[in-house]
Amino acid sequence: MQKFFDIINAINGVMLSVPMLLALLAVGLLFTIWTRFCQFRSLTHGVGLLTGRWTSGDGAGAISHFQALSAALSATVGLGNIAGVAIAVELGGPGAVFWMWMIGLVGMAVKTTEVTLSMLYRDTTDPDNPHGGTMWVAKRALPELSGRLKTAGPVIGGLFTLPLILFALTGGNMFQAWSVSDTTHAYFGVPPWISGLVLATIVGLVILGGIRRIGIIAGTLVPLMCAIYIVAGLFVIFINRDVVPDVFALIFTSAFSAAEGTGAFVGASFGTAFIFGMKRALFSSEAGLGSAPIAHSAVKTDEPVTEGVVAGLEPFIDTIVVCTITALVILSSGIWQRQAAGSFEPPVELVQTAAGWQPSVTELPDGDWQAGAQVFTIIEIDGERTRLYGRVSGDQNLQWRSVVSDTQPRLLDNGLYADYTGATLTAKAFDSGADGLGKWMVTMAVWLFAISTIITWSYYGEQGVIYLAGPRWVVPYRAVWCVLIVVTCLGFIRTSGELDSISTVALGFMLVINLPIMLLLGSRMVHQYRDYFDRIRRGEIRPNNG
Repeated sequence: MQKFFDIINAINGVMLSVPMLLALLAVGLLFTIWTRFCQFRSLTHGVGLLTGRWTSGDGAGAISHFQALSAALSATVGLGNIAGVAIAVELGGPGAVFWMWMIGLVGMAVKTTEVTLSMLYRDTTDPDNPHGGTMWVAKRALPELSGRLKTAGPVIGGLFTLPLILFALTGGNMFQAWSVSDTTHAYFGVPPWISGLVLATIVGLVILGGIRRIGIIAGTLVPLMCAIYIVAGLFVIFINRDVVPDVFALIFTSAFSAAEGTGAFVGASFGTAFIFGMKRALFSSEAGLGSAPIAHSAVKTDEPVTEGVVAGLEPFIDTIVVCTITALVILSSGIWQRQAAGSFEPPVELVQTAAGWQPSVTELPDGDWQAGAQVFTIIEIDGERTRLYGRVSGDQNLQWRSVVSDTQPRLLDNGLYADYTGATLTAKAFDSGADGLGKWMVTMAVWLFAISTIITWSYYGEQGVIYLAGPRWVVPYRAVWCVLIVVTCLGFIRTSGELDSISTVALGFMLVINLPIMLLLGSRMVHQYRDYFDRIRRGEIRPNNG
C-alpha cells in the first residue's frame, strides 16, 4: 500500500508542479487580455444579472443565475477556505496570500472561459434538465475542429469523467465527511459514526431532489454560511486592527522575497510562498478544472455568455473575499508566529540514533500539554530553520520523530510549540477575538461548508455517471454516495492524507485535460463573448430599467 501512495505522490509532484501552475497562470492571463479584462465585466454586468437589472432570456435550463452561482460556490467555498489557507500561511508565509490573489484574479478569466464554452455546447435534449461540463464540450466541439476528432472527442470526454468521479467520491465526499466527524469529535466528543449518519441523512434528502433542490438549498445555505463566516472574520480583524496595515505590508514584501522565521514560523522563500499561494487558490476556486461548468450549465438562459460572466464572480468571492478573510484573521492574530508554549532548561542537545537525530530530552517542560497532542521544536540544519516534531505520550513524556542529516542539527531556542494544523490554526486565530469563538465558529463552518460541498459534488459526479453509463445508474450512484459518508466515519480512515493524495491526483488529470480544450476552443468563446457585449453597445440588449 505504501508503494501505491508513493506512486500517487510522485504523479502529484509532476502534475501539480511549478510548470503546471505557471501554465494555469499563463492561460488566465491569455484570456484576461483576449477578453479585454473580463474580470471587470463580471464585477459589473455579472452583478447586474444576479440582481435582475439585466435579464438573459428564457431558454432551456432548470435554475436561475443566482442558484447556479450558489451551487458552484457551494463546491468551492469549503474546508479549503478554513484549513487550506491556514496551511498556506503556516508554510508559505504572508507572501502566499499575494500569489493566492493573483491566481484568484486570473482565475476569473479562466472560469468565464470554461463556463461559456460549456454553455455553448451543453446538451439540452431535456430542456428542463440540461447536461454540461468539459465532457460535453469535448464530445460536441472537438469534432467540429477536425473530422479526425469525431471519435476522439467523446473518448476524451469519457476520460475527463473518470478523474471527475474519483475526486467527487474522495475529495468531494469522503474527505469532507471525515473532516466533519473528526472536528466534531475533537471539540465535543461526539462519536464519528453519529456525525456520519446525520450528515448522510441531510445529504440524502437534498440530492434526491436533483439539481433543482440542490440549487434551492445552495441558494439559501451559501449566502448564509459566507455571511456568518465573513462577519466573524471581520470582527476578529477589527479587534486586531492596529496590526492590519503591517500585515498588508508584510504580504506584499514577502511575496517577492524570503520571509524571515520568527517564533513558530520557520520562514519561507519566494518559491515556497509562490507554490503554496498558487496551489491554495487553484484548489479553492477550482479554476481550470472543468468541474464548476457542470453546475452552471443547468442555468435557464438563451444567452450562453451571461452565465460565463456570472461564473467569473466565483473565484472573486471564494478566493479574493473568503480566503482573504481567513488569511487576515490568522496573520493579524499572530498565531502563525506564536511563541513557545514551554521551554526546556538548557543545555539540550540533539543526539544521533539509528533512525536519525533527535533531542536528548524526553521530559515535558512546564505548560498545559494534552496526551496525544503533536508538538514541535525549531532546529537549524545547514543554516536552514525547520521543525522537528514529537508527540505527548500518555505518561506525559515526549516521543520524538527523527530527522536525517549528515551534519548535526542545532536546537535554536529551547522552545516547545503546540502544533496547530489546518482548521485548528484557524480556530485558534478566531479565539484571539473572543475566547471560544474558534471552537464554535470553525465547527459550525466545517458542517455548513462540508454539507454544501458534498451536495454539489454529488451532482458533479452524477453528471459524470450519466455521461458514461446513462441516467439509469443515478439512483445506485446516489445510494453509494450516502453509504460512503457513513463508512468514512466508522474509523477505517485514521488520517485524511491518503484521501488527499488520491483526490489531488484526480484534480491534476482534470486540469491536464481541460486546459488544452480551453486553448483549442478559446477563439470560439471570445467570438461569442465580444458579440454579446457588442449587441449591448448597439442597444440590442437593454437593461430592465432601460
